[in-house]
This record gives sequence, C-alpha cells and structure tokens, in this order.
Amino acid sequence: MKRCQWAQSESMHAYHDHEWGVPVHDDTRLFEMLTLEGAQAGLSWQTILNKRDNYRRAFDGFDPKRVAAYTAAKTAKLLADPGIVRNRLKVASTIANAQAVLAIQSEHGSFDAYIWQFVGHKPIRNRFDTLKDIPTQTAESNAMSKDLLARGFKFVGPTICYAFMQAVGMVNDHETGCDQHQNVHKMNTR
Repeated sequence: MKRCQWAQSESMHAYHDHEWGVPVHDDTRLFEMLTLEGAQAGLSWQTILNKRDNYRRAFDGFDPKRVAAYTAAKTAKLLADPGIVRNRLKVASTIANAQAVLAIQSEHGSFDAYIWQFVGHKPIRNRFDTLKDIPTQTAESNAMSKDLLARGFKFVGPTICYAFMQAVGMVNDHETGCDQHQNVHKMNTR
C-alpha cells in the first residue's frame, strides 16, 4: 500500500489507513480528537497515539458531560497518571473544553453541527503531492481557532485546529500518491 510520508511505524500505518482523514460526526470522538491534538502540542503524534488508550481510560471515554464535571481531586489524580501527558495546563484545558463543548451542544444541537460549519459541512479535498506541500494552518483553521478561543477553549491555535481538521476528515490531506487520497474521497462522495 502507498501511504503518506509521515506514516512510518506500524501503529502509524493503522492510524493512517483506518482513521486519519475519515470524516467523523460523533461528538464524543470529535472531543477526543480535539483533546489529543491539543495534548500533542510540543510532542510527536506517535507519543500521543501510544498513550491514546490511557487517555480514553483516564478521561472516561471522552464523555464531555463526565469530563466537564471533574473536580480538583480528579484533576490531581490525572496529574499523577503516568499513562497521559501530565501537563497541568493541558489537563485543565480538557476540562474547560468539555464544558465549552456542552455549551456548543446546547446552542447548536451538537458539536458536530458546529465544528463542521468551518468547512461548509463538506470535506475539503486538497491535492498535495508531498508532505512539505501541506500547510500547517489555513483560513478555515484560523477561523475555527478564533471562534473556539472566544468560546473559552484552550490549546486550539490555528495549527492544532488544522491538525484536528485533518484527523477528523474535514480536509483530505492524504498525498496524491497515497492510496487513501482516493479512498477517502470516495467515502465523501457516496
């Protein structure tokens, strides 16, 4: 199988082949991916991918209602958990972001309806030949970041937002020579 240049390890192959770029419309999964992209700041995606199961356990399956209600005691427990990135600001941002997700669900009916508006509710199909051609942020990720920050979200700068958009299929940034470029596009045109 031909893959994007960044998919080098076995675990990255699985993530690349079955998840990255595939459209996600589940609020819990969208919250998970936004959290994990924020957790990655300053780290490699491989590090976060290796800790993903621990994150799911530690953050109650990324149920926004449960995470939004975390107490100081729960926060202390998270900061002592070696299975996740024990960064106080990142842990606090996950709780604040869960609260903001609940507010958006109340306003828009779902986080999905809100977040997909930044691409007109339809994935953007890019045509980049190599990894170096792919931008780290776009007008859409800048708009998303600005709006999320205004709503109280943390760790949602334009670069994190663009990585999130790639991960959840809001944009198809599989390289044109990658088999998944066409496969993901076909999923979006059914």
